[in-house]
Amino acid sequence: MAKALLEETFCIPAAATRDLEGFRRWARSDRFPERGRIDYLAGDLEVDMSPEDLYTHGTVKPAISSTLFHLISETGLGNVFIDRARLSSPAADLSVEPDVTVVLWDSLDQGRIREIAKKSGKPGRYIELEGAADLVVEIVSDGSVKKDLKRLPSLYAAAGIPELWVAAARGKQLRFEIRTLEGGGYRTLPPDADGCAFSPLLGLGFRLRREEVRPGRWSYRLEHMEP
Repeated sequence: MAKALLEETFCIPAAATRDLEGFRRWARSDRFPERGRIDYLAGDLEVDMSPEDLYTHGTVKPAISSTLFHLISETGLGNVFIDRARLSSPAADLSVEPDVTVVLWDSLDQGRIREIAKKSGKPGRYIELEGAADLVVEIVSDGSVKKDLKRLPSLYAAAGIPELWVAAARGKQLRFEIRTLEGGGYRTLPPDADGCAFSPLLGLGFRLRREEVRPGRWSYRLEHMEP
């Protein structure tokens, strides 16, 4: 029986490694890979082509994004983007695809962030966000520990993003943090006695819960409540 071996390869152009604008031109081109996550972090390219872990990443993301969608998009406050929504910040020398990105209409109207149109120029077709999103969420995976916990927070702060949420479900203890921008850096807001952390941006308390529905299989739920 004949076997077919398919291997996806891609070439990173020299211009993409030279500066932020060179990387952004590549990211907006047809030559940019359609899978994986490739971030530009202040002169460094971080490439992660590994698949998401189903029960420590893949199920955490929809639990968080669906709750935010209900609170933000369905109420007309703005939009919630997941996965391949690129966010770039010249101020922070940064271009990334956060796990979840929240943009309020007020921020767009006031110019804190803007939408970058596709090359086609067709009305309403956008491929990138530039500036300071209102909230980003990063879910820590095996290959992103240093990036999510060390490198990205300082760069998100330099970009002026008011809130950063960090979730980590890889260990025995579920970790969920809300960090707020203060004095050029993030401060982690302590949870209350019930494990609920307050979001100044949304004016609500949030708690991430998980349940083992089958051995080694986890279901997650992001609860929200009035402070």
